[in-house]
Amino acid sequence: MSDFSIKASQIEEILGMTTSPVAVKFHEELAPLSGCDLPDKRRYCQVLMEARRGRHVLLTPENISCPAAAWALGFADPPPRLISGEMPTAMGIFGNQEAVKHTFSTMQRLEMGRYKMVSLCPLGEAEEEPDVVVVESMAEHLMWIALAHVFKTGGRLHFDTAVLQATCVDVTITPFVQQRLNMSIGCYGCREATDLTEGECVLGFPARYLDDILDSLKSLREKAMPRVRGKNVYKALLERKEG
Repeated sequence: MSDFSIKASQIEEILGMTTSPVAVKFHEELAPLSGCDLPDKRRYCQVLMEARRGRHVLLTPENISCPAAAWALGFADPPPRLISGEMPTAMGIFGNQEAVKHTFSTMQRLEMGRYKMVSLCPLGEAEEEPDVVVVESMAEHLMWIALAHVFKTGGRLHFDTAVLQATCVDVTITPFVQQRLNMSIGCYGCREATDLTEGECVLGFPARYLDDILDSLKSLREKAMPRVRGKNVYKALLERKEG
C-alpha cells in the first residue's frame, strides 16, 4: 500500500466519505501517462467527478469542452461571446454583461500556454505528489478539513469565490497559484454538469498541506468530532422542550 493510499484511506475513514479526494497535477509537456485515460470531450468539473469515483483522467486543450475552464487553465483564449459576457447572461447566470465582465476580471487564471495537460486521479492511487488535492463531499466533511488546516496555528480562513467556475478556479487554480486552501459552495456549471449533490461542496488545498491536515484530523477525531456528531447539546434541548 502506497503512502498516498494510506493517507487517502485515513481521510475517507475519519470523515466518513463515500468517494475519494482527488490528486490534481499540472504538466508542462503533453505526453501519455501510464494508466490515464484520454476521454472524449469533457468539462473540468466532469473529469474531477470521474476521478473521485476511481478514474485516472487526462484533460488537454484538445479534449476540454468548457471554454471558461479552458481559458482559466491557459489552454485556449475565450470565445467572444464568453469574454463579452453575452453567453453567461443568456444562460441566466448573471443579470447583465457588465456583471459578467466584472466577475471575469477577478478570476485567477494560469498563464496561457504554460501547461499542456492536467492529470486527475483518486488521491490514494497517485504515483507522485500532486499539485493540489481537491475534495468534493458533504459540507460537514469540508468543515473538518478546513478546521484541521488551522488546528495548530489558529487564525481565520478566507474563502474566495464568484459562485462561478467553482471547481476549476476556486478549488484548483486558486490553491495552486496562491498556495492556500480555498473552499467553494459550487456553481451553475458543476451542479448542472456533474453528479454533485445539493448537500455537497468543494474544497482544494496545495498537497504540501496534506500531512498536517491529516494529522490534525486524527486529533479532531478524538474529542471534537464525536461530540459534534453525537449532538448531545441539541438532544438536551429537545428533552427540555418535551419536559
